[in-house]
Amino acid sequence: MSLRDIGPVMLVGAGKMGLAMAKSWLAAGLPENNLILIAPSPSEAAKALARDYDLQIYPEASGLLPNVLVLAVKPQVIDGVMEQVQPVVGPQTLVVSVAAGIDIARLVRGTGTGRVVRTMPNTPAQVGKGITGAVAAPDVSAAEKASVDALLGASGQVVWLADEGDIDALTAVSGSGPAYVFNMVEALATAGEQQGLSPVLAMQLARQTVIGAAALMEADPAPAAVLRQNVTSPKGVTAEALAVLMADDGLAPLMARAVAAARKRSEELGQA
Repeated sequence: MSLRDIGPVMLVGAGKMGLAMAKSWLAAGLPENNLILIAPSPSEAAKALARDYDLQIYPEASGLLPNVLVLAVKPQVIDGVMEQVQPVVGPQTLVVSVAAGIDIARLVRGTGTGRVVRTMPNTPAQVGKGITGAVAAPDVSAAEKASVDALLGASGQVVWLADEGDIDALTAVSGSGPAYVFNMVEALATAGEQQGLSPVLAMQLARQTVIGAAALMEADPAPAAVLRQNVTSPKGVTAEALAVLMADDGLAPLMARAVAAARKRSEELGQA
């Protein structure tokens, strides 16, 4: 489905994720007059986007009933937002939420419609390299899922989950995952400093190493384990480092604890 065929899209929330999605939709062909931005206190970035595309930012949802209503807000404020937007949810409106931890049942109650899709994107969507997990309520049609594919696919890959219970795990892996990678860059740069490199050089090396490794992984479909083996000579320098990282108390159990903690928090947010 083309973004030109979706009709009016109302975006509630103009933070980093909301703006990243809006930019990707416009770049992929969503007509400017089909995008309705709702932001009570728009940032300078939101105002700049509005100027660039001749858009108007509205302080609240009212008037036009959109075909798709996207809730790009923090989970802590979702209930108040749903109460405010409920009057614009019409019989043709599909609701798409990107609020972490908020389950479909709560979204259905809050918006007054069973046509709800719960999603979890990640921040690389800002550069068209994101991945978004999605799960649909039973009332969502195949055509409506195609609309969601078109919207979310404008900023990266889309994966559909059959079981809503899996989305908290997905949130912990891909939703929060970019922060784990950024922290690894920080740790690698710090380790370089401890070996005598200047802070600037250590960070340059760490950043570009991760950027290059990600590009290589994107270009080569081989499993990550194979790519790792390809740069690891037996009894070589890399092997010595991996012996530490792959030890029983190394990176794997640490990452398992981190992802488990993130999933637990995602579940807690949904119960708040």
